[in-house]
Amino acid sequence: RHTRPIWIDECKDSLLVFAETPRGLVLLGNPVGPVALAEVFKEYGSRISEATRFPKEKLTDAALPPGALVVEDRDNADYVYRREALATLAGRQFTKKRNHINQCLAAYDCQYEIITGETVAECLALQDRWCNDRNCMIEPGLAGEYQAIEETLHHYEEFGLTGGAIRIAGTIEAFAVGEALNPSTAVCHFEKAMPQFQGLAQLINQWFAKNNLGDFDYVNREQDLGIPGLRQAKESYSPDHMVEKVRIVLDGSSEEESNEQLVCG
Repeated sequence: RHTRPIWIDECKDSLLVFAETPRGLVLLGNPVGPVALAEVFKEYGSRISEATRFPKEKLTDAALPPGALVVEDRDNADYVYRREALATLAGRQFTKKRNHINQCLAAYDCQYEIITGETVAECLALQDRWCNDRNCMIEPGLAGEYQAIEETLHHYEEFGLTGGAIRIAGTIEAFAVGEALNPSTAVCHFEKAMPQFQGLAQLINQWFAKNNLGDFDYVNREQDLGIPGLRQAKESYSPDHMVEKVRIVLDGSSEEESNEQLVCG
């Protein structure tokens, strides 16, 4: 919410999240609650320029106002994995990941622990070190992520999140944070590992799925934002399926203008 002006509103017993742009309001995702998308467009009229990151499976022709253009939003499609696959890494497709993990465990004394309010400060310290290495403050996407992680960790217990961390030589060097998305699916919001420890990124991924998410069948690891390296990493874990997203550009707003306005993740 620090990367762009955000406006939250209630409409017919439903919660709506908008981004404010020079072209008008942009609806972010689907409404939380019973209100239909068609009712939202009718209620807000010309104030809405588009809806973005909208689940394709929830879209119907009846929801579209005249002149609306539906555009596939591959960069914001969510990757969904079977939790057991992430926790066990069984099979030939995960041989390289198991090798990376074994190298990490052979080289370092890795200790896993559940994140509590008492260890949040250490996770924030890791985030600071990671960002110093990556020059987060001069890269808009990473700067926005830094702010989101910082605010999330400051309210970790209030939000009812679940998280795990890995210590090496007494210092937290990796962590992951997520929560329940629905009764069968958890979502992993953030995952960080210091890059000098080979295999640590693969290890925190596996141990978080194994130790924190055992009550779920699936893990949603969110989108790749069109970043080539991130897309390659997410695809390498063989997702079970994707939650496809679309952008609905309303009459009077061009697709090109829309891309220019919403570049932050």
